[in-house]
Amino acid sequence: MEPQLNRQVVDTAVAHDGPIETDAVIVGAGPVGLFQVFELGLLEIKAHVIDSLAYPGGQPVELYPDKPIYDIPAVPVCTGQELTDALLKQIEPFGATFHLGQEVTTVQKQDDGRFFVETSKGTHFLTKTIFIAAGVGAFQPRTLKVEGLDPFEGSQLFYRVKNPADFAGKNLVIVGGGDSALDWALNFVAEGPNKAESVILIHRRDGFKAAPANVAKMRELCEQLEMQFIVGQVTGCEEKNGQLTGIKVTGSDAVTRVVPLDVLLVFFGLSPKLGPIAEWGLEIERKQLVVDTEKFSTSVPGIFAVGDINTYPGKKKLILSGFHECALAAFGAMPIIFPEKKVFLQYTTTSPKLHKVLGVESPVFD
Repeated sequence: MEPQLNRQVVDTAVAHDGPIETDAVIVGAGPVGLFQVFELGLLEIKAHVIDSLAYPGGQPVELYPDKPIYDIPAVPVCTGQELTDALLKQIEPFGATFHLGQEVTTVQKQDDGRFFVETSKGTHFLTKTIFIAAGVGAFQPRTLKVEGLDPFEGSQLFYRVKNPADFAGKNLVIVGGGDSALDWALNFVAEGPNKAESVILIHRRDGFKAAPANVAKMRELCEQLEMQFIVGQVTGCEEKNGQLTGIKVTGSDAVTRVVPLDVLLVFFGLSPKLGPIAEWGLEIERKQLVVDTEKFSTSVPGIFAVGDINTYPGKKKLILSGFHECALAAFGAMPIIFPEKKVFLQYTTTSPKLHKVLGVESPVFD
């Protein structure tokens, strides 16, 4: 479920006649995109944020809002939703405007050096800079390609779990061999309000790309007859009266068996799609945007890329790396946005100017 804080963010964009003129447009409202708002805000740059999802948070909120994250500096553990809510609280002083549920379809360089930006909802911008923080792009779950299954997507076939309570008491079949498949299988077997009636895990081989402890736990539960694991490929499905009643699984012995179910959950990972970004004339390497490591500019001056969407020598796809990139990108944009202004590094601990920007009182030191 979307938290109340996120619901408030959805309504910040209002109707506007003509293009919205701004200094910065951020494409992507995941953790890195949200922190880009903060770093720009410290330099007194207001931003407009665009995201294809209907709420902020990006991949952590969309795919695993309740799973713990352990590598955020000074935060021993938090969920994707908690991280998002904290970032939204942190950027409140900067008054960013959110345009959610729409993706950027057009980016065109203008004669005056600005960029014309258009979204799928017809929102227009004229902006001096663009910060692409689109994660892996317009990520889509890899689907199970079996004839006859598609009509059940959203009713009995799911590629992500948004509300675990929806699956409580159901006979579940889970397909996949990665962390998501194992995590949800264990989650639905465990005692609690989300416990399923039965859980059957299906993977094409008896080997997993998942945490060894979870694999061991799954095998232990199978021995205790708390769940089942079947090695095989899904090759067909059965339906009755418009309802999906089972799937056909062909094992390594070439025998096809019918596995009954109420709900089918498939976790094959994500297929990154750059979407319209691929048409913006930026240098791309393996579906990622090539940037420098001084200011994280793309091959087009004025367009920056931060987070998982970019690539450079030594790149590590970590949220904390994206946060670092945001700071340098913000400073890199200053000569474009304020060409006459000298920029000095200031510290939020001691700078009265930054305290004013943040809306906090300057501490008095004895």
